[in-house]
Amino acid sequence: MVAMDLVIKNGTVATGSGAAVIDVGIEDGQITQLGGTMRASQSIDAEGMFVLPGGVDPHVHLTPPRTGPGENSWADNFEIGTRAALAGGVTTVGNMSFPRKGESMSEGLQRDIEDARTQSLADFFHHPVLLDPDEKALDEIPDLAAQGHPSVKIFLSFKRFDRNVEGFLKAMRIAAEVGSVMLLHCEDAALMGCCGELVREAGLTSHRHYPETRPVVAERIATERAIGFCEISGAATYIVHLSSQEALDVCRGGRARGLPLYVETRPIYLHLDRTRFDEPDGAKYAGAPPLRQKQDQAALWAGVVDGAVSTVATDHAPWTLEQKLDQSLGPAELRQGMAELETSMPMLWALGVAQKRISLNRFVEVTSTNPAKLFGMYPQKGCIAPGSDADLLILDPHETRTIDGSQMHSAAGYSPYDGWEITGWPRFTISRGEVVAEGATVDASPGRGLLVPREPFERP
Repeated sequence: MVAMDLVIKNGTVATGSGAAVIDVGIEDGQITQLGGTMRASQSIDAEGMFVLPGGVDPHVHLTPPRTGPGENSWADNFEIGTRAALAGGVTTVGNMSFPRKGESMSEGLQRDIEDARTQSLADFFHHPVLLDPDEKALDEIPDLAAQGHPSVKIFLSFKRFDRNVEGFLKAMRIAAEVGSVMLLHCEDAALMGCCGELVREAGLTSHRHYPETRPVVAERIATERAIGFCEISGAATYIVHLSSQEALDVCRGGRARGLPLYVETRPIYLHLDRTRFDEPDGAKYAGAPPLRQKQDQAALWAGVVDGAVSTVATDHAPWTLEQKLDQSLGPAELRQGMAELETSMPMLWALGVAQKRISLNRFVEVTSTNPAKLFGMYPQKGCIAPGSDADLLILDPHETRTIDGSQMHSAAGYSPYDGWEITGWPRFTISRGEVVAEGATVDASPGRGLLVPREPFERP
């Protein structure tokens, strides 16, 4: 019997299809054995706990989209953000890679890859952002896919989208040919611009009016357009951070027609609603899109249950509380984004699995298996099977903590869930066979994270 590096004993091992009390053997960073007799130089007794695939969060912002004198950017970089990720049981992150002025997608991507190689504690991949679909940029899409980067993000929320809509549609046609997934931010720029003007003309200056500057209709209309582009181009289309029932219903129709259409939602849309903006410091809840009504919240939970929602991802893009509450910003200019990497898995467990809103298997699917499949990393990531990377979350379903963002790893210094009592937290996080976190304490060095090679999209 060969000695392994690590054996996890007596835990309930969960996958997207089932769960069983079974031992897990790990050697050279990979899972090598499930069940049977094993011996190892190190062991963890996981009795009473759940052994889950490490989280795969395909939507984070850990590199700034631009730099320059006087420009603000997010509080977390790759080192800070991935430290928070490991503390929360997330072992792989997908970063949005923005080319800066004068850069091509490939040049921006290479800069961000090197940044992550130096800083990241967790494994990572990048989604190149397509800002201007000129011929040079369109020619990059096949090359990027061939190099192991088969995904591209575009923003319907940017005014340049409507100025270049034919080019973006051509980009989606190319993506379909080469197996690249298109990530679409679905808010209509013209409608939001008009709504912002209406709010200003009415003399409304409070953060309470932020949702009125980015209404549901702007999300629904953009989602309808995105589905039309998906239908005509044939490109695998991934709708990021969907927030409303109306937009989800449109996606349900597209999926019913058999389109390669996938939906992501964020924890804030499952756990918070529009009434938060009535709080004196409600600007801290600003995200894009805004928090919606309680019926939207219920519809998204239903989508997680029945499969209409494919993934739950954070869109982690934190600002400090001082930046979020900047009094010089009107309701249309609030800074969007917050820290969620450390809380997303525990909160979905506590408010989903523990309350029997979703099954254990759906939890695994939306937090790990589905994103790994959609973005070409399965079965290296997203499952517990021989030959897969030993990326594991050992979750203690009985541990209770009160969330205090000032004591967490993000440089934001606050959490949108401060004061919430949550039961079900990581006891250990394991990345490629290495115990990188015990409880909230992370023991990993910047630069240990690896770029994950990805395959072209194949429909799950």
